[in-house]
Amino acid sequence: MSDLQANVSETKTGFHVEGYEKIEYDFTFVDGVFDTTKPNLADCYKTWGRVLAVTDKNVYKLYGEKMEQYFHHFGLQLTVHKTSIGEKAKTIDTFLGICDSMTDFGIIRKEPVLVVGGGLVTDVAGFACAAYRRNTNFIRVPTTVIGLIDASVSIKVAVNYGRYKNRLGAYHAPVHTFLDFTMLRTLPVAQVRNGFAELIKISSCSHLEVFNLLDKYCEQLIDSKFGRADNSAVEVRKAADVINREGIYEMLKLESPNLHEIGLDRVIAYGHTWSPLHELIPDTPLRHGHAISIDMAYSATLAKQRGLLTDTEHRRLFALFSRAGLTLDHPQFDDDVLEKGTTAILKTRDGQLRLPVPNPLGSCKFLNDVSDTELKSALVEHKRICKTLPREGAGLEAYVDTSDTGYTDNVLEAANARETADEADLLQKEQPTDGVNGHVNGDASSLEKAKAAFNPSKNSHSKIHTNGIRVQA
Repeated sequence: MSDLQANVSETKTGFHVEGYEKIEYDFTFVDGVFDTTKPNLADCYKTWGRVLAVTDKNVYKLYGEKMEQYFHHFGLQLTVHKTSIGEKAKTIDTFLGICDSMTDFGIIRKEPVLVVGGGLVTDVAGFACAAYRRNTNFIRVPTTVIGLIDASVSIKVAVNYGRYKNRLGAYHAPVHTFLDFTMLRTLPVAQVRNGFAELIKISSCSHLEVFNLLDKYCEQLIDSKFGRADNSAVEVRKAADVINREGIYEMLKLESPNLHEIGLDRVIAYGHTWSPLHELIPDTPLRHGHAISIDMAYSATLAKQRGLLTDTEHRRLFALFSRAGLTLDHPQFDDDVLEKGTTAILKTRDGQLRLPVPNPLGSCKFLNDVSDTELKSALVEHKRICKTLPREGAGLEAYVDTSDTGYTDNVLEAANARETADEADLLQKEQPTDGVNGHVNGDASSLEKAKAAFNPSKNSHSKIHTNGIRVQA
């Protein structure tokens, strides 16, 4: 939710308008968001007496009955817009379908739409809310690891346009995000591992305590789905709660002064320099978490060669990637890919590399003075090191399948899963990615320069509540 304070003054040739927009939204941790003993979500809709929910068909099959029972229990009428929201359906047509449901429902200006699902759903539905009457509220319930601990921090919403990923979009904050980690009980382990990479990203560059916990409990966290699976150890559950809360809070503190991404030196861009091509080059695309892991590992090797990371820190970081089953190298990562990725990111980052690297572990430094020779030398060293690792740096379940694409109505029952995966492969080959949740962004030559200088508001701040997180900017 936001409001704008502005003033206007006369100039010799006309007028000058200066405005400051306040943005505030809340995060609440609640295990069992659709548990009838937990009124948190229902309380948001008491004023309206009804709920319009947007979700994908897979999520609805898993949680639809609970949603119906939950809102019925609180005397709220539920209307559900269900969609198949795979990457190929992240389009204006899907966007318009959601808008049609908002019209049919008769959504009132400030009445919040409920959006339940992964990043694809929240992207498209969030953009529909941003555009509908220019500003319609929404509430977000993410259902994946990346959605919970990474995508939920962002206020970016978008759809694909033509052959370009997220080419049409907006910055539109939800009024509230409910973080329910019990959703992970139904998530495939491969997707838990995929999201684990994002936690390594933020902790290795900004939060050593979280990194230490990831290092200590790595395998248990993945196998137990962050302590939410049945019979999870209490110790692991407690560690997971600290990791999740501190990881999200750290990202919010880093991003809340820069919600519109005006500043281009971004700590959370660690692992997102060459990863777009890592998601593209294999015949079957790598999952986003594995692509950024290759990028993070290579960047760490570069940092080690610079003396910014010690050998001990470097080995520790690589060991964590390997234990988590994440990918550290790929046969197709070569000088050509390195050069293409560098060229593309220079355009995205306004002509500078702005490469975030850990220095030391738990802190971050940005590099702009790296030569092509140094980049190639680091790649040779990186591949040499990876050859000594388990699986020679290859990851486990590293490639996309129907649980990533969402093209089938139920990925666990789909008889045509292989055909669907082939369609996903073709889509990814045709559409390069920008490295954020596997986003396609056109070829490198079409990347546009960012156009603004970093100037975060001096009044920006974040406050943490006992039951969640509030962001004010």
